[in-house]
Amino acid sequence: MKLILKFNLIFALVFSAGLAGAGYISYGFLQRSARQQVAQQARLMMETVLSARKYTSAQIKPLLETQQAHQISFLPQTVPAFAATESFGYLQAEYPDYSYKEATLNPTNLRDRAVDWEADVINTFRNHEGQKEIESERDTPTGRSMFLARPISAAPACLECHDTPRKAPAAMIRRYGREHGFEWKAGEIVGAQIVSVPMAVPLSMANAAFRTTMLVLIVVVALILAALNLALAVFVVRPVSRVAQMADEISKGNLKIPELPVRGTDEISMLIGAFNRMHVSLSKAIEMLDRKS
Repeated sequence: MKLILKFNLIFALVFSAGLAGAGYISYGFLQRSARQQVAQQARLMMETVLSARKYTSAQIKPLLETQQAHQISFLPQTVPAFAATESFGYLQAEYPDYSYKEATLNPTNLRDRAVDWEADVINTFRNHEGQKEIESERDTPTGRSMFLARPISAAPACLECHDTPRKAPAAMIRRYGREHGFEWKAGEIVGAQIVSVPMAVPLSMANAAFRTTMLVLIVVVALILAALNLALAVFVVRPVSRVAQMADEISKGNLKIPELPVRGTDEISMLIGAFNRMHVSLSKAIEMLDRKS
């Protein structure tokens, strides 16, 4: 096997291991960055709906309290949860893969009833009272999605409508009935605010960035290998080949070949200089033997 081929095999093994390591690290980094981006979106959306809730409690509800106090009609727009869900609905019309729900085990409005996986999230909060947030992923019909959930506990103000049907506003009973949404207990975790954000776009962008990164690395490695091959051929293989050819001629008895030029002071130049001196010494020794004979 030729010397340059051996070096190429070594270079290929070293650079392949380097590419594999760089690929593993960069893929993990890009995937983590994509998930962090999705989590940041989810937190921003959560803060947005919380702002809608606070706005409803602080500004909308006081304006409509008079009408509701006289039992003219029940206005769900005064309920922060209803306002947050409705306002998010306008966003969801443009971005259908994003969702927000105030999932509740026993809701007044049945559209808020928790489905199976949402009920599992709520029960996790109920079983771990100190837990304030859950961030996880799940598969949906449109692809992988990340959800951020926070518990909803029954505040004293909630019991004005959710204690018993007898204590609830008559207008609310007329609107939603008396079969569900009652018997809440103060401080009890009754539901969870859940924001879901699709992961398909960030993950696809991360995968595209990974492919681009690996392609660039492969091109760079190929250029480095080509440069190393050229340097190896010029500074190592070619001088060594000349020494090998000269040694072959000397072994055949041809002592009149010219000395090899010595350029530089590196190891290859030292090898050529030493070989030249050996050639001269061998030639002189043979001449002395010829004279004696």
